[in-house]
Amino acid sequence: MRVLVIGGTGNVGSQVTQGLLQAGVVVRVLTRSADKLGSLPAGVEGAVGDLTAPASLPAALQGVDAAFLVTALSQTETHEGLAAVESAKAARLRRLVYMSVHHLDRAPHIPHFASKITIEYAIRTSGIPYTLVQPNNFFQVDTWFREAMLQYGLYPQPIGRKGVNRVDVRDIADVVVAALTQPGHEGKAYTVAGPDALTGDSVAQTWGRHLGRPIQYLGDDLDVWAQQAKAMLPEWLVMDLCIMYRHIQQYGLIATEADLAELRSVLGHAPRRFEDFAAETAASWKT
Repeated sequence: MRVLVIGGTGNVGSQVTQGLLQAGVVVRVLTRSADKLGSLPAGVEGAVGDLTAPASLPAALQGVDAAFLVTALSQTETHEGLAAVESAKAARLRRLVYMSVHHLDRAPHIPHFASKITIEYAIRTSGIPYTLVQPNNFFQVDTWFREAMLQYGLYPQPIGRKGVNRVDVRDIADVVVAALTQPGHEGKAYTVAGPDALTGDSVAQTWGRHLGRPIQYLGDDLDVWAQQAKAMLPEWLVMDLCIMYRHIQQYGLIATEADLAELRSVLGHAPRRFEDFAAETAASWKT
């Protein structure tokens, strides 16, 4: 079995690549830059291609049995995802796993949620056996806030106080690998979430315990957050994320017990806890 990982050098894709290698699968990773081919793990095939250049995709899909698709947040996300689906149809893939987002149907006004709704529809109607993986907010996002926490004692992600069942990317990868390599996942859409409904305050407190210093949640003021984010992110992305965080602050992003029970069955283990992730990460920052 040969699997193409589209987005294989990213946070989730790199974990999927490792999981597939451990499962004995032949892995091909699509990358935009030929310069990245040399840094791929041993045994991984590299293919240069770009979802914004659909003509580059048939060669990458040649001889491939299945694919994992991640579409990055961008202003062309819908077109990129549709290009991937059309190319997968032409290549007659036997399986396609797509990473979408938790509860996207409840918030179609969020731009990157809306993009994924369209891509999901294309996949569902493609005729390709598929699995949709719909993760919550990643634990690993917090590594971007290392400096804010260590230097200023602030946790800046404005996730609010309703509760968010944040998830470890390693659990996302485990679900993807299962969906690609095991039977019984065709036509399924899996919520991938952590076991605890976390708030901005509880996340800050957890980091404080493991970093050994007070960490304060910066709060829910999205105007303040946006002003700071504009120094690092393009304006269109700041707007997109503000809409998302406003929705999360109002409604939360909560997994049901049924969601978590199904997830445990697919994973074969309990989903990882934020407490353990923070402890592991804080220890690595101290070394």
